[in-house]
Amino acid sequence: MSVKTFTAEDAQAANLVLVGAEKGRQAVHDLVIAYRANRRTGSACTKTRGEVSGNNRKIYKQKGTGGARHGDKRAPIFVGGGVVFGPRPRDYSKKVTKTVRKLALRRTLGDLVRAEKIITVPSFSIADGKTKSFIAALDAMTKPGKILVVGNSFDDNTYLAARNVAYAQLVTGSDLNVEQLLLANTIILVGDAVQTLAARTA
Repeated sequence: MSVKTFTAEDAQAANLVLVGAEKGRQAVHDLVIAYRANRRTGSACTKTRGEVSGNNRKIYKQKGTGGARHGDKRAPIFVGGGVVFGPRPRDYSKKVTKTVRKLALRRTLGDLVRAEKIITVPSFSIADGKTKSFIAALDAMTKPGKILVVGNSFDDNTYLAARNVAYAQLVTGSDLNVEQLLLANTIILVGDAVQTLAARTA
């Protein structure tokens, strides 16, 4: 299998738009924060004193007991009472503009190209669908680490072979995101995936 390191000259030839280290850092940060915020369900919920079970009868008389004054047993200071200022269901999602997304992708790809972490192969397929074959194919192309295999499409056998390998991930060029690129030690671009990324950075 022909493996080639993807250089800045290759990126220019493929019309892949990259930016240097002086631009796009904040865009990458904003996008990663948005990815992680959007994964939060925001479903944590506590009950206030108006929602916990129990009646609102005064637990004992106001005066003459020698104790503090209290109302009903649902007050926050009692076990089983309501929670003060506890979490309520909320939406954590953040919006990021298309311009920022594109700038973040350009910056991240630029950093990876300069670090020589991207390699290209003409094709990638595991015909027998075996995990052992998938691992052997990766070992033949790159050193161990977190590996991202980016192609326009993969057959079912290749997905089957890759699904049990924790350090490697198959992703299409149209679905690839900045966070996946940042977490990978090596990115393998398969076939026409370069053109797909070029269209996304244009």
